[in-house]
Order: sequence, then C-alpha cells, then structure tokens
Amino acid sequence: MRTAYGTLSMNAGGRPMAQRVLVVDDERNVTDVVERYLSNEGYEVAIARDGMECLRLAWQWHPDLLVLDLMLPQLDGLEVCRRLRQDTELPIIMLTARSDEADRVVGLEMGADDYLVKPFSPRELVARVKAVLRRTAPAMARAASGSLRFAGITIDPQARSVAVEGRDVQLTAREFDLLLYLASHRGQVLSRCQIMDQVWDYTYAGYASTVTVHIRRLREKIEVNPMRPKYIKTVWGVGYKFDP
Repeated sequence: MRTAYGTLSMNAGGRPMAQRVLVVDDERNVTDVVERYLSNEGYEVAIARDGMECLRLAWQWHPDLLVLDLMLPQLDGLEVCRRLRQDTELPIIMLTARSDEADRVVGLEMGADDYLVKPFSPRELVARVKAVLRRTAPAMARAASGSLRFAGITIDPQARSVAVEGRDVQLTAREFDLLLYLASHRGQVLSRCQIMDQVWDYTYAGYASTVTVHIRRLREKIEVNPMRPKYIKTVWGVGYKFDP
C-alpha cells in the first residue's frame, strides 16, 4: 500500500502496520509529550534531536509523516525541509517558536505542509497529524476515481500524479490536494476560506497567506508563465478558480 512518501508496511496477517511519525526537536520536554500523545493514538514514533539525525532516519526508517522543529542543531528545519523536498513528498508539519508571519511563509515556501507555533496543544498536533495522514492516504482520493484530463494537464488521484504537456510534475502532498480540489470544481470560484476548510481538512486558525503561498508554489510548477496563469486564475477579492 502506498502513502505519499513510500510503502505502508504490512504485518504477517496482511494488515497495515501502525503509521510512523518522525518527531524532530532538541527539547526533550517537547518530544516526550508529543511521543506520548501520538503513541496513545496508535502511531509508531521515532525521535531525532538534530537535523542530520532527522535526514538519516527519514531515509532509513521511512516515516509516513514528519513533525519538524524549525530551530535544530547542525541543520535547521528549513534546510532539512529543503533537502527532503528534493526527492520526496513526505508530509511535513513544522514547529516554530517564532510567531512572525514571515517565518511561517518561509516554511511553507520551503515545502512544509503545515505549521504550529510553540507553545502548542498536543491534542491540536494530534488532530493535524490525523488530518494530514487522511489526506495523503490512497483511499482519500475523494474527488474522482479516474484521471482528470484537461487541455495540457492530467491529474491522477489514485497515483497522486500530475503531468503537464506530457511532463511529470512533482508536487508535495499539500500541493496535490490543492490542485485536485480546484480541478474537481472546474470553473467554480472558491474562496480562501473554502479552500482552507476542504484542503486543510480541519478548523484551521491560519492566515490567507497560507493559501496564497501554496497557490504561488503550485503555479510555479504547473504554469508555463506563473505571472499569466493558464490553469489557476485569481478572482480578485474572492479567491481562485481552475479554468484551463
């Protein structure tokens, strides 16, 4: 069975094993609490204390999701995120002690799927982990069972793949979900609030910039000229629509 990152292991009885969450933070009081809450929910949890250890475990242990602190020894969270995004769609929830919006935007632009500002509620983190893993599971390709084909672009919900003009495009899990949601509502104007509710999959106390950043990153990958988009159009004062 595939996840957005890799293969979900099966036990001897053919049942899926517990989903794996890699938690990366050099504050032991944070990792202890997060590990306890996630373990109580049935997740298999591994802990890394620095950026280099995170990369090693990411490649060797094959987690289904990464909870990544921004401030880490050796390699900071942004650099870890950048390196992982070169080769994988591993979902990433970034933790930051800084509440400045610019820091959050940088994290999103580097490829993080979500973020939480410290101090955070462990229950909220668990809720977000569940939401991200639901979105990236193959069974949650909710919009369509077959490929969506438009002029110049093909979206396959089952394979979670996108091709533009015959060229495969690598998207993060969040970017794919965003594109699939927009394409499944072709021609319909969708507000940022609608997009947040559907794509982020929980009551999200985020900012409009979260959607804006992901739309910009998505355009950079699928549009020939992101400044004059062919697929994702801006409807000023309202939101966006997919209208190839």
